[in-house]
Amino acid sequence: MKNVIIIGAAGRDFHNFNTYYRDNKDYKVVAFTAAQIPDIDGREYPKELAGSLYNEGIPIYAEDKLAELIEKLNVDECIFAYSDVEYKDVMSIGAIVNAAGADFKLLGPKSTMLKSNKPVISICAVRTGCGKSQTAVKVIKTLMDWGIKVVAVRHPMPYGDLVAQKVQRFSEIDDLKRHNCTIEEMEEYEPHIQRGNIIYSGVDYAAILKEAEEDPDGCDVILWDGGNNDFSFYKPDLAITVLDPHRPGDELNYYPGEVSLRTADIAIINKVDSADIESIKQVEENIKYANKDAIVIKAESKITVDNPELIKDKRVLVVEDGPTLTHGGMDIGAGTVAAERFGAKETVDPRPYAVGTLVETLEKYKRIGNLLPAMGYSEEQLEDLEKTINNTDCDSVLIATPIDLSRIINIEKPYTRVYYELDEIGTPNLDELLERFIEEYNLSEKYE
Repeated sequence: MKNVIIIGAAGRDFHNFNTYYRDNKDYKVVAFTAAQIPDIDGREYPKELAGSLYNEGIPIYAEDKLAELIEKLNVDECIFAYSDVEYKDVMSIGAIVNAAGADFKLLGPKSTMLKSNKPVISICAVRTGCGKSQTAVKVIKTLMDWGIKVVAVRHPMPYGDLVAQKVQRFSEIDDLKRHNCTIEEMEEYEPHIQRGNIIYSGVDYAAILKEAEEDPDGCDVILWDGGNNDFSFYKPDLAITVLDPHRPGDELNYYPGEVSLRTADIAIINKVDSADIESIKQVEENIKYANKDAIVIKAESKITVDNPELIKDKRVLVVEDGPTLTHGGMDIGAGTVAAERFGAKETVDPRPYAVGTLVETLEKYKRIGNLLPAMGYSEEQLEDLEKTINNTDCDSVLIATPIDLSRIINIEKPYTRVYYELDEIGTPNLDELLERFIEEYNLSEKYE
C-alpha cells in the first residue's frame, strides 16, 4: 500500500480522492494540502465521506507544509489536483515533492471522469475570468428556449461543512442562505436560479450526478459548469472551451487549461470587442497548434449597465469578481471596460480605504490597480467588503460581479450594476452547433 498526499484547493482534490482512491486498497491517502483559497486548511476530509477504508477523517494541511509532511508521513506519491496554475508553478511544486523523495503525479480524464446516462455538455475555460459563465448562460438559455430541461452541475466550492455539502441542490434564492454560500458560490449559482434551471454542486460528484439525472423537475441534458480552468468531472458529449485574448499565450501555459483546449469540440475566443487584433491572432494560432479540429467561434462580451448616469463624469469605485482578479491574474474586468465606455471621470483606488482582510488581499495582489475584488469567503470578509466600499471617497459604485451585492451587504453610496453576456460574431455560432447536438441525441422531440 502506497501512502499518498493529494495537493488541492477543496475541489478537484476531493473528486480525485472519491473517484480513484476512496475504495482503492493499493493506496492510503494520509493527507490533503490546501492552497489558493483563504482559510480552507486546518479542516479534515470527514470519515462520513471517506469510505470504508478510512475509519477516521483525513487531515487537510496548508500546502507550505508539504515537504515536511512527505517525510513525516512516509509519503510515496503526491497528486497535484487543483487548477488555474502556471506551468512553472506546477513544476516548482513537483520539484519540492521529488526533492523530498516522493513521486509527483497528475490524474487525467480516464481516471477521474464519470459517465452520465444523459447527454453532457461541458463548459470549461483556459483561465478564470474568460467568460465561461456567460457561455453557460447562452447555452442553457438556448436549450431551454427549445423546451429542453437542463440541469447544471457546478465545479465544487466546498468551503464549509463537507458532510452537509455532499450534495447541494439550488432551485430558489433561499437555497443560497440555507447552504451558507460564500459570495463566490452565489456568483455562480444565483444566475442559474434566476434563469429557472436547477443547479447542483457539492463534494461527491457521483452522488450529485445520480441526483441530477433523476431530478424531480426533469432532466434532458446535464451541463457541466466548470470552475477555474479545470477539465470536466463528467465525460462530455460536447466540450466547449472559452479563451481570453486579454491573456494571449495563457492557453498554452496554464494547467489544466491546455487540457481543456486540447479536448474541446468548440473553442470560443471571447472579448474580441475589447482586445487588440494581434492578441486575437495569437490565440487563434495557438488553437490551431493545440487542437486543429476544434470549431472556432469569436464572440464579444456585451456590456450593459442599469444607470449609466452614475458613471459618466463620476469618480467611481469599481468592484470586480474576486477570483478573476486574484488567482485569475486579471487586472481588468467588465467593470473597468464599463467605466471607460460610459465615460467615468476616474476609477478610485480603494487601498487607502480598505479595512481588515482586504488590506492583505490588496497588498498581495498589487497588480490589480484601482479595483476592489469582491471577496466574501467568510462573514469577516463580507463585513470588510461592506466597510471598504462605504469608506471609499467616490461618487458612485460600479458593481461588476454576477450577483447584486446590495442584496447581501449594505451599500450606502449610489451604485449601478454591470451586466455582460456572450454575443457571437457571424458563423459558426452556438445556435447552429447546439441544434446539431440536439438532433444527434434525439432531443428534437422536446421542442417540436
